[in-house]
Amino acid sequence: MFLSTNTCDGKGECIKQCPTKAIRLINGKAFSCLTCGICYENCPNDAIFINSYGGYVIDRAKCNGCGICMYNCPTNNIHIEDGIVYGLCSRCGVCTEVCPSRVDGAEFTRDKQITFIKSMNVLIPNYDNLPFKSNDVKEVSRGYMGTDFDKCIFCGRCSEYCPTSAIKVVQDRAEGICSECRICYDVCPNGSMNKFQIINNASCTLCLNCMKACPNNAISMDNFKLIVNKINQKANGYIISCINCGLCADLCENGSLKKELNCLRYDPTKDIDSTHEIAISHCPIKTLHEDEEMFVYDEFEDKELPTISGFCVSCGKCVQVCDLIGARQYMVAKWDGSVSDDCISCGICCEVCQEDAITLNRGTISVNLEKCILCENCAVHCPVDAIPKTTMYKSVISDGFNLIDQKLCMHCGLCHKVCPYDAIDEINGEFIVNEEKCEYCGACKNSCPANAFIFERNFKDSIEGI
Repeated sequence: MFLSTNTCDGKGECIKQCPTKAIRLINGKAFSCLTCGICYENCPNDAIFINSYGGYVIDRAKCNGCGICMYNCPTNNIHIEDGIVYGLCSRCGVCTEVCPSRVDGAEFTRDKQITFIKSMNVLIPNYDNLPFKSNDVKEVSRGYMGTDFDKCIFCGRCSEYCPTSAIKVVQDRAEGICSECRICYDVCPNGSMNKFQIINNASCTLCLNCMKACPNNAISMDNFKLIVNKINQKANGYIISCINCGLCADLCENGSLKKELNCLRYDPTKDIDSTHEIAISHCPIKTLHEDEEMFVYDEFEDKELPTISGFCVSCGKCVQVCDLIGARQYMVAKWDGSVSDDCISCGICCEVCQEDAITLNRGTISVNLEKCILCENCAVHCPVDAIPKTTMYKSVISDGFNLIDQKLCMHCGLCHKVCPYDAIDEINGEFIVNEEKCEYCGACKNSCPANAFIFERNFKDSIEGI
């Protein structure tokens, strides 16, 4: 909820700006909806929903104006005008922009509680010298096998040796050009190929083992001599690997995936119960997939069921085989919940967070670090890269559909104010989406207090071939 401090002068600027008419004057002070949720709990038509800001919104397409919310409101703040329900705070924060005396009640009451507790120190024994663990999570962390992108040459060696296919590499080189993966060196039976792909023709027996094993078909034959097709050019590309967040284990339908001691573990015998469609579809970086080589047999249904791959088991093989380059390392990711000033309050991060750890605010977000597992799904989907991430994977908005239902629109203009791309035009008192400017970020939809947007968006992978 939002509160008015004692400095409120009663001019009512916040009342004029509130799009849901949730603020009124009582004894010369601005008073608003408490966002207690009683209306939400008692609505018989499910016409009240909680938005990305944590506020309450009337879905006018479902509301029949029965007034149950109004009768149950403990502060008599809800009222009906011309069949439209007003008085619910959507926590859009517009009131705080026009009036300095308006504050976010959640922050305000928390600060008052902390101040009160500190003032009681005279009555509480001093525990400074005793071990104490704070309940306030300041930072969330996650260990994983990661890549130093400045060192990586995108050779694909780690990918070739990963036992669970949890690493995907794309090198910006044509087929038939050596990627310096050194697999030819590994498979040469008599040491005729060295680590730098130079062949000792005197000792080479032309067994062709290197030619067969080369993943890029970069080794050819000319007059009974092997030739490695190399180019003197710095490699560019992408490497995507499992970040060990454990979201797949949280979403696993049959319990075959679990995370123990920061390591993912898999039991394929439990796959007979169900599939992994949810876990695969929600993998933040799309490395999780059905295994094409291993199946489990269902005796009752007399059929083979797929198992899964693409999750890191923290075996360290990728680090071991990247000995010459040293790009693969054990790393620790950390996040304190902060975002950059580039945040546009679009709300995509709230939509994609499977742990319900993010709440949208005007110009930023609030992160419940006790719930966050650092899966980076929010960062991967953030259209302005306001959230830090450790992976090269990125989902970008490909297309969408955005339309304002004029029958539901309250003409508050909030969508026009919050749109970061100036894609909402005001024409003859009505607000229209400018499709040429719209980037389908969803800021307008998430801020709309009337649920008047008919909205849809699609994402695509920004990395070719991953």
